Amino acid sequence: MTQQSSATPQSLITSHQSLSVLRWYALYTRPRHEKAVAEQLAKREMEAFLPVREVLSRWKDRRKLVQLPLFPGYVFVHTSLVQKRQVVSTDGVVCMVGFQGTPAPIPDDQIEAVREICLTKLPCDPYPYLTEGRWVRVVRGPLGGLSGILVRRKGKHRLVVSIDILQQSVAVEIDADSAVPLDW
Repeated sequence: MTQQSSATPQSLITSHQSLSVLRWYALYTRPRHEKAVAEQLAKREMEAFLPVREVLSRWKDRRKLVQLPLFPGYVFVHTSLVQKRQVVSTDGVVCMVGFQGTPAPIPDDQIEAVREICLTKLPCDPYPYLTEGRWVRVVRGPLGGLSGILVRRKGKHRLVVSIDILQQSVAVEIDADSAVPLDW
């Protein structure tokens, strides 16, 4: 007795079409392999994007502007899931970033925003991903060294410091750029 598939020819075509849609994906690379991965993908005629920033490096005898990845360990590729095996087999690629083994696409507008920032040649730096409710430490200003929870109220960022035993808190307005996540 043979088991019949419930997939219709139309559903198989639709499934294949969704796999062949070009989307942006993040590739996790081996340390310091970002540039090599981007170059290899370009040789395979795949659109790769490696956002970089210029940093003044100093050695004993000289100084030089060097380009460093804006997101160390990551390269973006515009590809379809049909080409996943070819992408992941690239030397230096560890995996495609995703959830439970399924690569997660990145919205085009996010990639374009990063690309626009890089094209302006304005100084830019990696910045920790701050979310409301996350534990942060203030690194500068009169509150430097304090830790608390970052919240947003009436459009302003606030640092909330709590006294657990009293179950009481106090909030103070801060500049979001003066706080870094505690795990950073």
